[in-house]
Amino acid sequence: MIKLLIPLYNDWDALELLLEQIKRDVSKELFQKLSFVIVDDCSSIPCEAERFKEFDLTIIRLWRNVSHQKAIALGLSYLTDQTSFESILVMDSDGEDKPSDIERLYLASQQIPNKIIFARRAKRSEGIVFRIGYLVYKALFDLLTGKAIAFGNFSIIPFAQAQKLAYVSEIWNHFPGGVIRSKLPYDSIPIERGTRLAGKSKMNFVSLVLHGLSAVSVHLDTVAVRILIGSLMMTAFAGVIAIIVTIVRLLSPEHTSPGWATTLVTAAIIVIMQAFLSSLFLLFTVLNYRTQRHFIPAKEYHDFIQKVESSQALSI
Repeated sequence: MIKLLIPLYNDWDALELLLEQIKRDVSKELFQKLSFVIVDDCSSIPCEAERFKEFDLTIIRLWRNVSHQKAIALGLSYLTDQTSFESILVMDSDGEDKPSDIERLYLASQQIPNKIIFARRAKRSEGIVFRIGYLVYKALFDLLTGKAIAFGNFSIIPFAQAQKLAYVSEIWNHFPGGVIRSKLPYDSIPIERGTRLAGKSKMNFVSLVLHGLSAVSVHLDTVAVRILIGSLMMTAFAGVIAIIVTIVRLLSPEHTSPGWATTLVTAAIIVIMQAFLSSLFLLFTVLNYRTQRHFIPAKEYHDFIQKVESSQALSI
């Protein structure tokens, strides 16, 4: 059995189209293995599970809206705690993760067992502004963490790895970033992104920035060290500038304006102190954070689930 985990907020029409498309595009043999699990992120538009009665489908209702990434973490934790199965396949409800690629992910997971397989975005269909923002996000993630990220949530996770992943606190902030941080084995295959089946995307520029910051925050200790190294480099550069200015002032006093050297040296010292102290403060804040008890999805997920409904029979 393969659990197809889909986080959702109000996208019921898109979900209906998605399920029909999965039924049409996936081979009959694989479709019979699929069991759909929808994490309803406290949608404001009501929808009963009976609407999807022709599918083997379960809806996990959450008490409150927790956002896309956290909904995935809660669904993953619920599934690994309830029963055993072959794997979990995570995808979005809007159709941008193409149903025709489910088969490709599944076959890749069969060829590379015990690894989490992600869909690496070979081509995107969003507007130019979004794509530029996404490129900036990937570049900053690489610069600040030293790691590359070229994939989203669309992935297939073997059951043994899913159990371990449910205990990785970082997936609460950012699912793919948490997988990278967990050091669990993963790989990716190139897959083109599809287009939305219905409704409008809820991802705007602000959401993209928050999403990017969430990804970076997963590796905050590495980021803090890199910022400290960067500030030390800036300090060295400012120090060199101050020395050069002092030498020029001493060697050519008659060709320089009064006070300019003092102003530049003072500015360089201020830059040095601010950069160094700010990065040092960030580093110690991160080190202190590492001593705190973290949120473990596998242990805390119960508190967020209001009820669980089945398309065949309602249960609480």
